[in-house]
Amino acid sequence: MSAQGRPLPFVTPWNEYYWRSGADGVLRLKGCTSCSALIHPPKPVCPSCRSADLEIREVSGRGSLFGFTVSHRFQLPGVPSPVIVAQVALEEDSRVKLTTRLVDCAEDDLHLGMAVEVAFEQVEDVWLPNFRPSAEQPAEPVPLPRDELPAERVREFVRPARTARKFEDDVVLSGVGRSASGRRLMTDPLSLTVDACRAAVADAGLTMDDIDGLSTYPGGGLEHGMGEGGVTALEAALRVRPTWFNGGGETFGPGGSIIAAMLAVSAGLAKHVLCFRTVWQSTSETLMRTGAMPPPAGGRSAGDMGWGMPFGATSAAHTLAQTAQRHFHKYGTTRETLGWIALNQRANAALEPTAVYREPMTMDDYLGARPITTPFGLYDCDVPVDASIAVVVSAAETAGDLRVRPVRVEAVGTQIIERLEWDQSTSTHEPQVLGPAAHLWTRTDLRPSDVDVAELYDGFTFNCLSWIEALGFCGIGEAKDFLDGGKNIARDGVLPLNTHGGQLSHGRTHGMGLVYEAITQLRGEAGERQVAGARVAAVSSGGLTPSGVMLLRADA
Repeated sequence: MSAQGRPLPFVTPWNEYYWRSGADGVLRLKGCTSCSALIHPPKPVCPSCRSADLEIREVSGRGSLFGFTVSHRFQLPGVPSPVIVAQVALEEDSRVKLTTRLVDCAEDDLHLGMAVEVAFEQVEDVWLPNFRPSAEQPAEPVPLPRDELPAERVREFVRPARTARKFEDDVVLSGVGRSASGRRLMTDPLSLTVDACRAAVADAGLTMDDIDGLSTYPGGGLEHGMGEGGVTALEAALRVRPTWFNGGGETFGPGGSIIAAMLAVSAGLAKHVLCFRTVWQSTSETLMRTGAMPPPAGGRSAGDMGWGMPFGATSAAHTLAQTAQRHFHKYGTTRETLGWIALNQRANAALEPTAVYREPMTMDDYLGARPITTPFGLYDCDVPVDASIAVVVSAAETAGDLRVRPVRVEAVGTQIIERLEWDQSTSTHEPQVLGPAAHLWTRTDLRPSDVDVAELYDGFTFNCLSWIEALGFCGIGEAKDFLDGGKNIARDGVLPLNTHGGQLSHGRTHGMGLVYEAITQLRGEAGERQVAGARVAAVSSGGLTPSGVMLLRADA
């Protein structure tokens, strides 16, 4: 971080060729001498050919505008607001995209495919490679480069199942519970977790003495209001003495804790695993704003986020906004297309007393909301809440001993096929949905037409659109027609979607609330919002993280 508080990259001997190349006005990247590919972010081997014969290469600093978003909400010290965050495809290798900031231009001057050139900005010991429109523009915009792996080809890379036996058949989802939820509850997050866990265990007809496994996402500390301290904190409070436990962020989204628990039960390591997810970002931000809690420790940005933070790409919103824009460009999708998702979630939330936003919303309300980062407005973004959700995963042979008829897991989809780096991955869909979605359908004889209710991750409206297309509820690029008017995704439509209001209106519980709702629907316990005859549910989790999807079914 600079003296003025502006985010700066953590410069190391392995990346200084990039962050200090502007000292002589020449942009440099790592390149492969075996296949001539450029490599960014840098790696010790070439992802294209796996050669370790690499070099630092001078490049022209010219490229084409691959994506951009005008960020109104996320302000940076020392950077004028609004800021134009962009991705530039380099002239020498268009597969490489640099996250950057556009300067010396206005939003109305920009279009995808226009020619841009580097414009270095020195901040302390770092030269940031910003870009600006080139003085000379081609007669026609440069076509956007094709994805290395087009959406239509993802299925070709799904690995076949190693055995006919499915671990999913060995488990049931036996209990669900949730704490109080709301904006700024000002409650100890561990108490929310305990409340949800006790409710889930009681719902299954079990006691805490029956629990022999704990699983959570992401685990660890209290930073940013994204957890209560993980397995360590909960075990210290409840003392269940688990024979197996799990916690971590590199998994299949928040639902990864459930999938890990399923594997443990199938392997015989545990019989009843308590899975939990707690968020308290609303309270955390309030405490930091009032000085009651210190902000996260400052410092320079490292890891994958470090390549975008200095330019204003501080949120998943900036990546997804540009991805949405390219979907608009390629398929004719519009803001109204996303608006039907937001309106559907709001209409469903009206029937759920625990939802944060329940008042009616019109398309005019949606389109007129304040901008966040184009094309996203306020109602494209989920609403932070304080809440905890818990799910009990039990061995299938216990089904007859449980309080209620449990929910079965038909299949999971988890395979990573697309690139993991946000700005180098799938260009027109949220990265990490196409691979897991394709994998899911190889583990079941059911088809998308068999799904009665879909609870799909909606950190932003575009997350949801990506899952709809990836899972085959409509064709790739066909969401505009499928979503038009909102009838297909209404509770009485062909694909009832996010029936409790989703994260856009009910509240952001990072996917675990969607699991709760799917189980509630399959049990027939959703009250006014119940989808008649719901027997099969698709539920996804993860937004840009390695994501996962599950297909659930009511017990026979």
